[in-house]
Amino acid sequence: MKFFVDTAEIDAIAELNDLGMVDGVTTNPSLILKSGRNILEVTKEICDLVDGPVSAEVVALEADAMIAEGRKLAEIADNITIKLPLTWDGLKACKVLSGEGHMINVTLCFSANQALIAAKAGATFISPFIGRLDDINLDGMDLIQDIRIIYDNYGFETQILAASIRSVNHILDAARIGADVMTAPPEVIKKLAAHPLTDKGLEQFMADWKKTGQNIL
Repeated sequence: MKFFVDTAEIDAIAELNDLGMVDGVTTNPSLILKSGRNILEVTKEICDLVDGPVSAEVVALEADAMIAEGRKLAEIADNITIKLPLTWDGLKACKVLSGEGHMINVTLCFSANQALIAAKAGATFISPFIGRLDDINLDGMDLIQDIRIIYDNYGFETQILAASIRSVNHILDAARIGADVMTAPPEVIKKLAAHPLTDKGLEQFMADWKKTGQNIL
């Protein structure tokens, strides 16, 4: 499973990147707002830092404007992935921009039918939103499972990018099902290393080591 970091905060990306935990980055207008940075400036900085795909989202709602914005974003760096909403106009833009050789992340996917037509339109990544489905009492993992089955049935190369991840259990379940990629905030990724029994065991080791009166250095 590839790990994408869902943030526009440079320091957080750099910390995880140094550990080899970053296969790509996803951003959106809300994350750009949170960063307080200019979209073109911060996206270029992220692209320089990370080797993998960096998703930058258009804000236009009509296909022609999406295509123009997508081309502008693609000029930032070779590893830009143009992020488009899963609307009819977004699919039109996906078909054009993917045909020009650009990587495309089709976002805000909430149904398997949407994922099917995004793949037909040439999406590189499809981003089903797990957490937002959970919010309305639907199981986001059911959507990941349905998309996996459909894509495997017909050999679609579009990668499933599990998004709106809010817990380590979301990551585990997506990995079990076979999502190609997951994107999560830095704090959620860091929690993958945490376990109370690890903390308890380490506490006991440290207590016993102190009793030996020894030093390694």
